[in-house]
Amino acid sequence: MCRFLAYLGQPIFLEDLVCKPRHSLVRQSLRAVEAKTVTNGDGFGVGWYGERETPGVYHEVMPAWSDENLLSLCANVRSGLFFAHVRAATGGGIARQNCHPFHYGPYLFIHNGQIGGYAQLRRTMEAHLPDHLYEQRHGATDSELLFLLIVAGLQQGLEPVAAVQAVLRQTETAMQARGIAAPLRFAAALADGHRIWAFRYASDDAAPTLYLKPQPGGCAIASEPLGDDTEAWSAIGQRQLILLSRDRHELLPI
Repeated sequence: MCRFLAYLGQPIFLEDLVCKPRHSLVRQSLRAVEAKTVTNGDGFGVGWYGERETPGVYHEVMPAWSDENLLSLCANVRSGLFFAHVRAATGGGIARQNCHPFHYGPYLFIHNGQIGGYAQLRRTMEAHLPDHLYEQRHGATDSELLFLLIVAGLQQGLEPVAAVQAVLRQTETAMQARGIAAPLRFAAALADGHRIWAFRYASDDAAPTLYLKPQPGGCAIASEPLGDDTEAWSAIGQRQLILLSRDRHELLPI
């Protein structure tokens, strides 16, 4: 399983969450605490919003703990909305195009989890993509496919939460039709440049962990608490989502 974080608030340097905390995402890439896979060394990525409507992204297949370019970038980029992700591959191979965050237009997406029996479902699910989005499918992961299916829903006029719910229902229906017993697990975050929607969902009772921490000037969401202040991080319940905007955060059912 992967580890990720998301931040929305007053602009801060990426290193304040990605690199500096005692249990930062860079440290989690080498030794995660609350994941089945301790090491998340199959690539990493960061995505951030600046002065343009579309986000910047940086991906690399090296482990996050060994990339000095990541440390330099995070020390010099300041943003009020950013994502970061370290990968433990469950499928699709180790390649830059399989690293998160995925992006399209104004949207960023990160995911921790998996589609049970994905190899049996991939062709069927890809058939639901319109041609212009299928052409944007550069990698081989279930995460990227989920994102593009969500974008398809957004382009059809669905609100973000409804688009995600529709894709989860569609995926579970396809799994049931194939008699797949392995679970769908989905801890993820979606951003449009102004808001973040973070989801914790599974078809069983073992959704990947997700935590929220309000802090001065903003809020952080992470797969695991990032520092010594574990008590300041609130666990997001299963089948719940957090909506973050500039002036509030709201906990909702999925």
